[in-house]
Amino acid sequence: MNYLNLKLLINTLALIFLFSISGCDQKRSKQEKLLNNPSKVELVKTPDQYQLLVDGEPFYIKGAGLEFGNMESLAKHGGNAIRTWRVNNGIQTGREVLDEAHKHGLMVSMGLDVAKERHGFNYDDEKAVAEQFERIKQEVISLKDHPALLIWGIGNELNLHYKNLKVWNAVNQIAQMIHDIDPNHPVTTMLAGADKEVIEQVTTLCPDLDFLSFQLYGDIVNLPKYLIESNYQGPYIVTEWGATGHWEVAQTSWGRPIEQTSSEKAMAYRERYELVIASDPQRCLGSFVFLWGQKQERTPTWYGLFLKSGEETPTVDVMHYLWNNKWPLNQSPVLHSLMLNGKNAYENIMLAPGKEYITKAVVSDPENDKITYAWAILTEVAHDKASDGGDFEQHPDTMLEHNYGVHGNELTFVTPEPGEYRLFVYASDGNGHAATANIPFLVEDYVLD
Repeated sequence: MNYLNLKLLINTLALIFLFSISGCDQKRSKQEKLLNNPSKVELVKTPDQYQLLVDGEPFYIKGAGLEFGNMESLAKHGGNAIRTWRVNNGIQTGREVLDEAHKHGLMVSMGLDVAKERHGFNYDDEKAVAEQFERIKQEVISLKDHPALLIWGIGNELNLHYKNLKVWNAVNQIAQMIHDIDPNHPVTTMLAGADKEVIEQVTTLCPDLDFLSFQLYGDIVNLPKYLIESNYQGPYIVTEWGATGHWEVAQTSWGRPIEQTSSEKAMAYRERYELVIASDPQRCLGSFVFLWGQKQERTPTWYGLFLKSGEETPTVDVMHYLWNNKWPLNQSPVLHSLMLNGKNAYENIMLAPGKEYITKAVVSDPENDKITYAWAILTEVAHDKASDGGDFEQHPDTMLEHNYGVHGNELTFVTPEPGEYRLFVYASDGNGHAATANIPFLVEDYVLD
């Protein structure tokens, strides 16, 4: 190849390279433009009902609280929205959350983290309140034009253990600011419970909120009554609901809450959704079930619809049914009973240390899949380390653990030293689903068999 031909080839390749870069830049610019084209979300009232409209189309929230969970699985099961508690969760930025949600066709109720009085924040401190306002304003500006954004949630359960009503002045100031700079998205705040006095305080001091959001667990069955008592006539979302709370259940004689089995929870989820949420199409804009993932709160299994292993529990099947009006093709196993030393969780099981005891689970599977079992014994969470209001809680110590397939539905074990413990069983169908239950028990020197 002569010099002229070589020079021509080099120039041609350079042009091709420049055009390819330009094409990539144009494609990236187009994608960025798309992700900065906000959805128009409106709250409208017809003669029959309140509705959310997204770009003119009715949008009923079939959502889940999801901060570190699997968005793809939520979309697969028929969910259409997620709810977060803060803009940056420590793993993903708010924009990354919105981008991922958009990828899976989900909308986002974006939480704006507002400091809580119970954590030591002083709403009489004007400087601190102003700094919080400016931080939240910047968060809103940075995310307001994302097409996956549905609504803004100002704070979470700010009424829990609070006294200073100035918190609602701060909330309303934030709501005013959002409406000034973001005309495309409604604004709410998430309340613990539906207390008449709190509702009256918020509706009076926060006139710029578009609607209220309520968070109840076992007590959700009383929400219709609470709304009547409060005379609240506006629309609302149930932004947290799910398993019966650990503060709402029966306890052992030594003060430990008794958790429902995963199958009992599934029945309760369905009953609560149908009785309360689906029964009020006039004012309820939808809900976010808690929690599309797993967390430690009194136990590792109490509130998550998934196990730490990632397996789906029967509550996922129920949400699939409620969102799609049909059951998934393969469902989770059904746990009928768990017994320890011939007793169930409600019988105050006390055992002697260093002795053998037998536990047995009775499980079936809708598709007759082969069931394998895992067992564990954990210490109870120390009372002085137990979380409040969903705050972080350390996973308790593991005293015994057997993975799937090591033992069947019966386990013989030797009790540890005196203390408070909880026995767990996990029954897996091998297809990504599992049922679970646990029994609290007390080991004491004076127990005689």
